[in-house]
Amino acid sequence: MEMRTAKCHLSLLSVLVAVSLVIFFLERSSADEPSEKTTHGFLATGAETYIRDGNGKLVWQYPQGSRDGWVLANGNVLLALSKNKSYPGGAAIEVTREGKTVFEFKGTQSEVNTVQPLDNGIVLLTEAGAKPRLLEVDRTGKTVVDVPLQAQMNDHHLQTRMARKLANGNYLVPQLLDRVVREYTPQGTIVWEVKTPHMPFTAIRLNDGNTLINCTLGNLVIEVDAKGKTVWQLSNDDLPGKPINDACGGQRLPNGNTVITSHHAGANQVKLLEVTRDKKLVWTHTDDREYGIHHFQILDTNGKALEGRLLR
Repeated sequence: MEMRTAKCHLSLLSVLVAVSLVIFFLERSSADEPSEKTTHGFLATGAETYIRDGNGKLVWQYPQGSRDGWVLANGNVLLALSKNKSYPGGAAIEVTREGKTVFEFKGTQSEVNTVQPLDNGIVLLTEAGAKPRLLEVDRTGKTVVDVPLQAQMNDHHLQTRMARKLANGNYLVPQLLDRVVREYTPQGTIVWEVKTPHMPFTAIRLNDGNTLINCTLGNLVIEVDAKGKTVWQLSNDDLPGKPINDACGGQRLPNGNTVITSHHAGANQVKLLEVTRDKKLVWTHTDDREYGIHHFQILDTNGKALEGRLLR
């Protein structure tokens, strides 16, 4: 009788332990899941140029390939166009959502690879070619700043990518085949540089002075401090399924997360992904389009527009 009672107690204890474990893991799983599914609207540039809303719906398209782009406050879109029949040297243009061109600068060399809206309607762009340079042009197409860039001449296509003007008036320029990111003054003097382990595509000067760099075919993202020391990095080894496939465009969001594009991703592969500082994957975008995304601009999160300076 005592043995039967002991067995009953043991069985009851086992059930209680099992129930407690189930409750513990359910609560933990619930705590790990975001309370609201992350969504983003975004502008995509590359072989195809388009805007998707947070539900993934295609809401705007432009019939030309592009290298870089920005959705402006007035709703227009500023683009660096890939070279084509109409623009054999590429171009920087601003178009309305109806497709009307309201600003145009025709490239004079091999490619126009960067565009950035500045104050007073000025547009920053870069030209690749025999005389690699960074330009600021006004709305009449007049050049107001012309900065010569020091770059290799063997491959014009791999001279520069997403150059950006900094708050101090200098310019941050990723130089792919040279495997270096350089900061130039308006006079063309190099005042800072960092060597990169693979070809750099984006170089983003963060609010704390660090620089976030996407390294293309290295499938690598690094963050370096002012001395060039790597203080954070992300690679496919950190992520399930190894989703990074040519880490080109990047953006640091206001919440500290980083969004990365996979330029070589094809149909039904991850083309955009968002990771936290501790490398947790919190959002991805996949679609059935044939081409990946060259660069992008995240427009909103869960329907709320991003505020402050865009870090891209």
